[in-house]
Amino acid sequence: MKINIEAKIEIPEKVEVKIEDSIINVKGPKGEISKKILHPKLKIDVQDKNIVISSKKATKREKKMTGTFSAHIKNMLKGVVEPFVYKLKICSSHFPMTASVKGNEFSVQNYLGESVPRTLGFKEGVNIKVEGAEITVESSDKELAGQTAAAIEQLCKITNRDRRIFQDGIYIISKAGKEIKWIKKNY
Repeated sequence: MKINIEAKIEIPEKVEVKIEDSIINVKGPKGEISKKILHPKLKIDVQDKNIVISSKKATKREKKMTGTFSAHIKNMLKGVVEPFVYKLKICSSHFPMTASVKGNEFSVQNYLGESVPRTLGFKEGVNIKVEGAEITVESSDKELAGQTAAAIEQLCKITNRDRRIFQDGIYIISKAGKEIKWIKKNY
């Protein structure tokens, strides 16, 4: 059954939103994010202090896309006010492993006794801090922060060894403020 759909998202104070050619620019006190959001049957507008996503004679596909687009826009609005923070923990039992950040490059030295450091280049807009055995990834873009944290975790992936014995690596312990369930709190 085709119905008219309209979803409203309130814009917080100190946040500016501009929409040009299906590109949404969100600017706030902690950063700026732009994302291309395009669907042929959905219309996105800024009205007063609200972002309105609407569709006339929408099917269930447009209703799903309305929910997806509103979730992306809410993450953008939340990120420019308060950045998303991912926390990772360095676990090394066989060889003492060290991590460091230089410019836009993250590197891990002495991973399982390797002489060549493993490096990862990361995009602008992401801040990585290494404090002892804890790594903090912070960004106003939730997708960028999550992808960077996952790339750091994959950088130290163990292959060709028994994972029950060789548990060295870097593991995500907190995703954007939510604790991982299988991690014990007293680590």
